Amino acid sequence: MEYTGNTRGEAIRRHKWVRCALEWKTNALILCLLTGFAFFINRNMELKGLYMDDLYQWFCYNDNSFFAAVFTSGGTRFRVLYNLVSWIEMKLFGLHVNWYVPFNILLNSGLAYTLYQIARKFSRSIYVGILCALMFLVSRMSYYQIGQALGLMETMAMWLAIGILYLLFRYLNEQDGKGSRRLFLASLLYVSVCFVHERYMALLPLFFIVLLFKRSTDWRLWFAPACGFALVQIFRLIFIGTVSPAGTGGTDVIETISVGSVTQFALSQIAYLFGINAGPEHLNGQNFRDTPIWVLVLIILADLMLALLVVTFLIKLMRSGKKCMKYLPTAVLFVAFIGACIACSSVTIRVEMRWVYVSFAAALLFLCWMYGILTDEMEQRGRWVQALPYLSLITLYVILMFPAELYYRRQYPNLYYWADQDRYNSLAEETFGNYGVEIFGKNIFIVGDEFEMSDFTQENFFRVFDKLNRENSTRIVHIKDVREIGLVDDNMLVIQEDPEHNRFQDVTHVVDTFKCRPIYGFYDDGWVDERAEVQVMAGSTGQIHLSFTYPLDLDEDQWLTVYVDGDPKEYLNFNENTKQCTIQARPYEPVVLKFESNFFVPNALEKRGVTRLAVLLTMTAD
Repeated sequence: MEYTGNTRGEAIRRHKWVRCALEWKTNALILCLLTGFAFFINRNMELKGLYMDDLYQWFCYNDNSFFAAVFTSGGTRFRVLYNLVSWIEMKLFGLHVNWYVPFNILLNSGLAYTLYQIARKFSRSIYVGILCALMFLVSRMSYYQIGQALGLMETMAMWLAIGILYLLFRYLNEQDGKGSRRLFLASLLYVSVCFVHERYMALLPLFFIVLLFKRSTDWRLWFAPACGFALVQIFRLIFIGTVSPAGTGGTDVIETISVGSVTQFALSQIAYLFGINAGPEHLNGQNFRDTPIWVLVLIILADLMLALLVVTFLIKLMRSGKKCMKYLPTAVLFVAFIGACIACSSVTIRVEMRWVYVSFAAALLFLCWMYGILTDEMEQRGRWVQALPYLSLITLYVILMFPAELYYRRQYPNLYYWADQDRYNSLAEETFGNYGVEIFGKNIFIVGDEFEMSDFTQENFFRVFDKLNRENSTRIVHIKDVREIGLVDDNMLVIQEDPEHNRFQDVTHVVDTFKCRPIYGFYDDGWVDERAEVQVMAGSTGQIHLSFTYPLDLDEDQWLTVYVDGDPKEYLNFNENTKQCTIQARPYEPVVLKFESNFFVPNALEKRGVTRLAVLLTMTAD
């Protein structure tokens, strides 16, 4: 059969379209797989109330103009790009605090998919790319990016940093005439990442390293990253008055840095890359000294798989002779990137595990690249079977590390902020979660003060849920004992601290029943029968205020008697529809009030007890 040129062209185009469609479906399936896995692995994380850094970020967004919230001035950090995206996020989410965690999971899934695409290109293997992405998602280091609203900052910074690494990699290894464009784009990403987190200013030397390896003489390529760095410093100087990066916990890097601490923190981060928690448990969940032996064995075996793969790679480089120089620049780029990320996270007063996440992601990509170099010639010659030992090493590494990472994820409650976040999640659930907007305008009495709620938290915690953005829309009062308050009314909530279970509990109904227990003829909506009895406990003054209202026209000689512990104390003649009186009881001690009336509501459609409805009672106590 003879084909014309057009027929061949159509066949080629159809073949390309089919390949494109298949690749699109494969990528969509893998993205769905990664997203589903991310939601599964983080299913126990939730955010119901903002606390600590998250609450402060909301406060800056809410109580400042757009310009002041985004272009912060006078502080210690200038993160204009992050502030802008965070402002948009908070504007869109509004009162839906519980949306932050799902959104963070989606972002991390997208980041994992980006790593998959890069790892697939480095390794020339879809399978290895998927392993890289899954290992990234299951890592214990993702706790902050998922569980805090500020996790957005870490994800943005990592995405941009990995983008810089990938563009510099392509600049080094591809000769398609687009190298200059890639380096300029990497410089733009560099400025962007510095405006998300100043820690990544340390990536600047990477540009000059790759330019040296490429022996570039184009002054524009050397000028672009230097100009970007200078631009960052100018903006920092204008808006915050310094170019020195701030340290952790309000410290200054210049004042706290030392050779000893930097060396110690750098070594601990290297240990983190190999699965070892080399730090205090409040920063990583559990120190490796307290780790069960089976977890340590798994980590040692996994590291052995890595060691075998790396040693094999080094042997290949040594045997390749002059070809070694072909791979050396890329290896240096990976090591320099990881080293820069480790260095910039080692100059402050501590190392938090979340800071190592970007180094871990780069290490995974480095591993995938080494696998690609080891198997490149085998796959080109169709000897894919020879690549199985290397594929087995990567597979075994992931299989061994998965249960270890899952174990360390269960130690999250030991992290320094986790317990506080859990208890404030419970406070949001027990208040706004149960009552909605009804909490506004109420006095919230909290029994106990072991959780040591700060003034800032008291003033702003509930404002996050208020559409009207009112200050002092709720009033928090700490009490030691429920006896200190009078009777529970509609403008009160009573919340009790439960240190044993690290949560707040709504005890409003329990306290209401404890302070005012109907015996007969007294109902929750205030109606009182002709004969009624109730047990009441007053507060510190012992005064009980009674207000009776008869809702119909009065007849002559309508009276009501109030008995206190069996003794008649008040005789009320209803010559008007509302009568009031005050009973003096013993402070903090229950008394029994009995009411007897010679009238009732005629033709009442409802009869709840033995006697008939007579009057409405509003009762308060001090």
